[in-house]
Amino acid sequence: MRCVITAASMPRVAPTGPRFDNRGVPELPEVETIRRDLAPLVIGRRIAGVEVDAGTLRLLAGAPLEAVRAALVGRTIRSLGRRGKYLLFELDDGHWFVAHLRMTGRLVWRPTDAPPEPFERARIRFEGGHDLRWSDVRKFGTWQICAAPEEAVGRLGPEPIDTGLSAAAFCRILEGRRAPVKAVLLDQRRVAGLGNIYVDEALFAARIRPDTPAGELSRAAMLRLYRACREVLERGIAHRGASFSDYVDGQGNAGAQHLYVQVFRRTGRPCYACGTPIARAIVGGRATHFCPRCQRPARRPRRTRPGGEHGDAG
Repeated sequence: MRCVITAASMPRVAPTGPRFDNRGVPELPEVETIRRDLAPLVIGRRIAGVEVDAGTLRLLAGAPLEAVRAALVGRTIRSLGRRGKYLLFELDDGHWFVAHLRMTGRLVWRPTDAPPEPFERARIRFEGGHDLRWSDVRKFGTWQICAAPEEAVGRLGPEPIDTGLSAAAFCRILEGRRAPVKAVLLDQRRVAGLGNIYVDEALFAARIRPDTPAGELSRAAMLRLYRACREVLERGIAHRGASFSDYVDGQGNAGAQHLYVQVFRRTGRPCYACGTPIARAIVGGRATHFCPRCQRPARRPRRTRPGGEHGDAG
């Protein structure tokens, strides 16, 4: 059965499922939304101060707070980029301030005299009366000062939305791999920017069962997945990210992508394409959501016995 989902046909839905069933961890669309919000606000501004809560010093990834202050205070933001799930602030002395939100990090723009943010752990003060406020419930986020962004992001794979990532190159990432296709897509060294939300959504759009060994996918399935990865990320950016739990954009507002998901955190709810209840399983150690009917197990190649007879396909 061919299940076709278009942007126009996708209904808005309320998030469902148990609370423990996957936090909405910031992925490429969420981080790109924050970058787009903050870039026009911070570029050209000079840093006046850095404050970090004493209980959150691990945010600095082992660097002394005074060293981070010395690297940032007095510097002007020259540009703000993104690679994978990392935000890359270029400083006017040639160094880079690199921030990773991890699970529950938030980075929002506020007037200096605004009340503290919930779970605020740090802030970067700018001349002119505004701050970047860092909040993080779980305290897993990191800040780094780098001579070049490659120090932080050099091992990341290509991004599905990169125009330079060809279909052939994407297929080579999958070919010959025994790991489940979901696990391969989550490996940031192979493909950067995808996380649980958008991998589940892309695999559904491509009609691929998440536990299928990546190397067993047909060429046609790989090409469907190549297109689907790009489409779901672009859709997530258009909807300004998914706010299942902690994510907000650079102005502190929720995104809307969580209202349009097809399978993620919809366990037991009917598939929009065929009506089959959405299933939940653990694949590669991660909670995974899929439609058992639209995403059937891949057919294994038939083995050939000596003499030309075929063995069982299963």
